[in-house]
Amino acid sequence: MPQPAKRSRISVGDTTITYLPDGFGAHNPDTLFPGVDWTTRPGDLTDGQFVLTFGSFLVQAGGQRILVDLAAGKIDVDVPGVAHLKGGALLRNLAAEGLSAADIDTVVYTHLHLDHVGWTSDVAPLPGTPAAHAPSGLTFARARHLMSQAEWQYWTTRDADLGGPDAEAVLKPLTGVVEFVASGDTIAPGVTVEATPGHTPGHLAVVVRDPAGAGTEEVWIVGDIVHSTAQIADPALTFASDVAPDQARQVRDRVLGRPDTVIAAGHFTDQVFGRVTQAGDARTWTPAGAPSTSR
Repeated sequence: MPQPAKRSRISVGDTTITYLPDGFGAHNPDTLFPGVDWTTRPGDLTDGQFVLTFGSFLVQAGGQRILVDLAAGKIDVDVPGVAHLKGGALLRNLAAEGLSAADIDTVVYTHLHLDHVGWTSDVAPLPGTPAAHAPSGLTFARARHLMSQAEWQYWTTRDADLGGPDAEAVLKPLTGVVEFVASGDTIAPGVTVEATPGHTPGHLAVVVRDPAGAGTEEVWIVGDIVHSTAQIADPALTFASDVAPDQARQVRDRVLGRPDTVIAAGHFTDQVFGRVTQAGDARTWTPAGAPSTSR
């Protein structure tokens, strides 16, 4: 049965990418992927629930330390009819790599759904519930905080829905601090961002290449382009919170079809790093990556 992913690492030249788990969600599968007959897909569920891992990717490139996404934060809550959500392990897993919050130079948000922003400040609001008190500051106070301008505008010009960022715990602390990046921008040696809208209007992927140019393989940290290996076998599966499902499908097909690419998918169970191979119309996921041990 699928289980939450553990800490693991891959390398691209001298650059390392480490997955730092924060927690997991045990979801109602009919809520995540409406209209699917799960009796025909028993291997995708754990005790009748659809498990998604929550976590961040630590990219160490050219002396810089970058976190891609900030997971769910310190939460342990039932959302009736939706999921049981539990987080809180990110800083412990960062410490196991010999690092603290003060060592992070840059935070990059693929997008601002609540399970990607939970460690923005010292308050992790529960889904659908306003923050109980004002945060005292950013968790990664010494870091630049980057996202696309389209993502920021989308969430700051509308009322947040159930999955959106809390105004007090996320948006307010970032106001005046957030910096905008555009598709193709370089944020560290060999590390760029690419526009991948569909799940949200300003969704980004983070692409890691060998800065020395010794190889052609790339690592794409895909955020919520894809949530589960079930979408690799069946790319028509539509995630419930995709803002533009057709666009999300097009982006998913484009990214999963790239040659010489390792996919880093932070919601996957068991192993978040892997390669997608295609034979005819069939796509197959092959896990990659090694367990990470503290230094």
